[in-house]
Amino acid sequence: MSTLKLDLENYKELMHQYIKTKDEQALYQAEQFSKHSMQQNISPEEIINVHIESLQDLYPEMPEYIQASLDFLLETMISYGLAYQEYQSLRERQLELKSEISVAANMQQTLLATEKPDFDGLDLGAISVPSKQMNGDYYHFVKDEDGSLGIAIADVVGKGVPAALCMSMIKYSMDSFPENLMDPGVILGSLNRVVERNVDSSMFVTMFYGLYDIRDHVFRFSSAGHEPGYYYNSKKDEFEEIDASGLVLGVSSEATYEQCSKQVHEGDMVILLTDGVTECRQGDRFIEEDEVLEIIKQYAHLSAQETVEQVYKHFERLQDFYLRDDFTLIILKRKV
Repeated sequence: MSTLKLDLENYKELMHQYIKTKDEQALYQAEQFSKHSMQQNISPEEIINVHIESLQDLYPEMPEYIQASLDFLLETMISYGLAYQEYQSLRERQLELKSEISVAANMQQTLLATEKPDFDGLDLGAISVPSKQMNGDYYHFVKDEDGSLGIAIADVVGKGVPAALCMSMIKYSMDSFPENLMDPGVILGSLNRVVERNVDSSMFVTMFYGLYDIRDHVFRFSSAGHEPGYYYNSKKDEFEEIDASGLVLGVSSEATYEQCSKQVHEGDMVILLTDGVTECRQGDRFIEEDEVLEIIKQYAHLSAQETVEQVYKHFERLQDFYLRDDFTLIILKRKV
């Protein structure tokens, strides 16, 4: 307030000059006064108080109703100043959180990164796009000692940083399993106990785990309450659902997981996905399952990676480039 008191006489002269002459120069100097006040972190209500004191000195006989209106304005600006300070504080905190989430998202990409392996006779494509910065979906490839391909695709019931931490724990748990114990039912049983012991009871994980034996082209799989996968029979030009019974991870430590198998023939595909694919929406209309499969078939002549990318672009356009949920799609195609 001391700085303003030093400037009070100058402000009063400027205001008096402008009231008498409407001089633009006085307005310019008032603008400089405002900039100086901002640099000194002087609040709007303090400036108004200077204005009121200047008017009282210039016009001591000022009508009472004018004085009352200025008092009303001063009280209003005091409330405004407090609210503005709170808003600025919240905004700064929001920017800090946004920065922290951005760092966490980059760390998540690094921690959960998985390499897409190359196999003779097998074409593999995968895409995972988060609806927000943090991805609640996860997929992972692992090659066992026999050369078979383990494939995990999961979705955390819950989003944000907790979901990312949960996925990191699952990923490193999977990396710690012996390579000779890759049976899908065993893998899900082990992960279920990890999640049940270490994750908050309000958070669950759905997962589909498959093991593709490159020697006999048999796909063995188990599911923990995850979206069913699909098998595309190229000769019949038909899709069939592939699923297995099992509770979502983290509900009960005693849960067991059924293991099923499917022979994969030349030119056929195995499709794994999350509910961000099957629950795409166009406006208020949910996309039907048959429509999703039809789009996959439309691009099936491309490589597996090109197929998943084109399917994603199709549904991204259909939803006006706004994803309501994380989108993850994996396709395994046995080469002819």
